[in-house]
Amino acid sequence: MPEGPSVRKFQLLTSPFVGQVVAKVGGSSRKINVNDLNALRLQDSQVHGKNLYLAFVAAEGPLGPTAEETVLQREAASGASSPAQGGQEQVHSPQTHPQEEELHELQHSRSEPPDAAEGLGNWLRFHFGLFGSVRANEFSRANKANKRGDWKDPIPRLVLHFESGGFLVFCNCRMHWCSSPRADPASDILSVEFHRGRALDALRAPDPICYTLLDQRYFSGLGNIIKNEILYLAKIHPLTQGSVLALSDLEHLLDCAIQFSSAWLHSKLHGKGLHPRIYQKEQCPLGHPVMKGTLGPSGGFKRLTWWCPQCQPAVL
Repeated sequence: MPEGPSVRKFQLLTSPFVGQVVAKVGGSSRKINVNDLNALRLQDSQVHGKNLYLAFVAAEGPLGPTAEETVLQREAASGASSPAQGGQEQVHSPQTHPQEEELHELQHSRSEPPDAAEGLGNWLRFHFGLFGSVRANEFSRANKANKRGDWKDPIPRLVLHFESGGFLVFCNCRMHWCSSPRADPASDILSVEFHRGRALDALRAPDPICYTLLDQRYFSGLGNIIKNEILYLAKIHPLTQGSVLALSDLEHLLDCAIQFSSAWLHSKLHGKGLHPRIYQKEQCPLGHPVMKGTLGPSGGFKRLTWWCPQCQPAVL
């Protein structure tokens, strides 16, 4: 699934369309009525962790009412209805076969509690599945055959054409309406408001460090790729309990998380790909054999993890 840096790029692609009115809509989504977006103005675009939020308002006036004013008006109106009924889409792409770890994460994301006023607001929340994407003024095209041998292009879940002539395409994502972004910038590793102290407190827990790093309450936007890469960079075994690590080691791990995520975002914005050191590798950069295991808390979702036993020795 797209991690924080990817969703940040998606948000930057949508930003130039803020202030523009939707002239035509399309897409295969059945969980929201895409036609309800017609003639609305895109008022705001925000990102938090792995979620993208777009605010839509009525197009009257040059800029329309603010998002806060619209929410207050709807809350004040008795029996007011939402632009579309909220819901969670099933991510089923006929041309892709998600790996088991992505399926586990998708199931985990569905277990998240819904927004307090889900379906009663003017914010559309996007959560992307495996191969989820946002494109501006172009449609996604398959660049290789899938496991069945065909070259089917992704079917957009939502297409927004604007009066300016440009358009946005959203693929392989779940959407629902909410009253406001469920956002806590203090937990977003790419936010200037990221709270290092709170993150360090979480890392000190007597739990395997690879479990804690995927806890979106403290490391929003940090996903499985970032987890594997920063543990290798910090030379920490994934099953090491945070409580046995020195504060300097945890500080270094946190620095690796921020620096790696920022560098990945920078590469994406310049059209460059990611070159992982350990993720899905058979050897580490030093030539040591890499181990792979499915790790996760008991009763929770588990993710494929790669580590080098020599570079990341186990701590008893």
